[in-house]
Amino acid sequence: MPLTHEVTNQVPPVVGRDLSTFPALVEGLRREGAGWAEQEVRDLGVRAGGERAQTWSRIANEHTPVLRTHDRYGFRIDEVEYDASYHQLMSVAFGAGLGGTAWTSDRPGAHVARAAKMMAWSATDFGHLCPVAMVYAVVPALRTDPALSTSYEPLLTTSSYDPGLRPPEKKTALIAGMSMTEKQGGSDLRANTTTATLQRDGRYRLTGHKWFTSAPMSDFFLTLAQAPGGLSCFLVPRVLPDGTRNAILLQRLKDKLGNRSNASAEIEYEGALGQLVGEEGRGVPTIIEMVNMTRLDCLLWAAGGMRTGTAQALHHTTHRAAFGDRLIRKPAMVNVLADLALESEAATAVALRLAGAVDRAARGDEEERAFRRFALAVTKYWLCKRWSAHTAEAMECLGGNGYIEESGMPRLYREAPLVSIWEGSGNVAALDALRALRREPETVDAFFAELDRAKGADTRFDDRATQLAKDLFDTEGLEYRARALVERAALLLQAAQLLRHGDPFVAEAFVASRLGGSWGHVYGTLPTGIDTDTILARASLAEG
Repeated sequence: MPLTHEVTNQVPPVVGRDLSTFPALVEGLRREGAGWAEQEVRDLGVRAGGERAQTWSRIANEHTPVLRTHDRYGFRIDEVEYDASYHQLMSVAFGAGLGGTAWTSDRPGAHVARAAKMMAWSATDFGHLCPVAMVYAVVPALRTDPALSTSYEPLLTTSSYDPGLRPPEKKTALIAGMSMTEKQGGSDLRANTTTATLQRDGRYRLTGHKWFTSAPMSDFFLTLAQAPGGLSCFLVPRVLPDGTRNAILLQRLKDKLGNRSNASAEIEYEGALGQLVGEEGRGVPTIIEMVNMTRLDCLLWAAGGMRTGTAQALHHTTHRAAFGDRLIRKPAMVNVLADLALESEAATAVALRLAGAVDRAARGDEEERAFRRFALAVTKYWLCKRWSAHTAEAMECLGGNGYIEESGMPRLYREAPLVSIWEGSGNVAALDALRALRREPETVDAFFAELDRAKGADTRFDDRATQLAKDLFDTEGLEYRARALVERAALLLQAAQLLRHGDPFVAEAFVASRLGGSWGHVYGTLPTGIDTDTILARASLAEG
């Protein structure tokens, strides 16, 4: 009797391979002043690709968070239960320094090291990285209020993970959340109707409904509410100092497309006590410090996700044969793979450049602070848009096997659209760049100073940088042209990094395709003459 299920020409598991640490990441790490962390990043990348971490990631997304509004006796508890696998991921992430530790490090490059680790660890699960990102991002926002910063920062900058609801002062580490959007406003934060009423003791009581609050089991939220002086920012703890629960009710968890290991809730403030952060009426400028840092993590995840998709495509096509040869040797597939790898490398280079800007700005470099403001907005827009298309193409490299849940590609595909929506969808990010142009022209000057450093290396780059400068300052129909202008700015910034610091063959391929007009509208349309061997060699997988 013939064997009908003899397995041949199937791809071995990718588990056990380091998908994350590759030349573009290591070179960027060194270039931006964090070469000292190279081994730490490599170790975390190996761990991320290991069987245990990959199993945690799968289970955390299959066994999603559960809302418990009441206990068995009918008392309101408003708790979210997570699978143990989620807590394992959180513990490793904080232990590796992905939370707030970089803010208190006196070592130059600390934020770059964290960024590289974030990209390496993102090969596991993106859901648990949402609260990790908010812990990192809340620190500069709290620093607008020295008293609150003194109280909370030590517990936000530790490498510990301490889940469970208890008074903050009785914990070894805290999780922070952000609670801004409401049903009627979405990104229009000034349409918020939640109210904050001043009490005799200087605290405020908040009343209102919040439409999206991720990580509702956080120890506190930064939230926006209308105070007598206008829209203001408040720190609202889940548990009060006396151990009683604050008046925060978890109404329901959102049933989301992806990011399923992370709970996102609708919450109700029923006279919840909060402390003012910053000044009344300055809520948006205060909380925007947190938003800027979470935007950095959005683009880090996009770059990390592109690397994971590229690695999966390379692994599959290296081992899978069709039409008489390995897929990776087929010219049409080579074009697709090289195009994916090129996009991934450019994303990695610019992401680490921005992490370097954050690091230097945190240490007092005002030029880097200005550069970060405009460059972060344009890069967040572009990388987060590109990730979805990139993942779709990488999935197609696996064929039908990539469409099957067990491959991991569907989960990656569901994650990709989130970062383009979170912290400002495409239009919001593009218009934020134009807002910087109008209100903070020095930030655009700093951006073009960065481009100027790459001038002279390629006339195609020079010409397009010059034209962009003209078009940005043409105010006619500026908002209508926002996306096109921001896209061009983002591509030029990527090209500048590759021309200055990248492999010459990679830089030539990027400029020829993205700036030179020798590229189609989908992946796999690189022009002839590109050194695909070099591009693919730089993207090859490392052994775990």
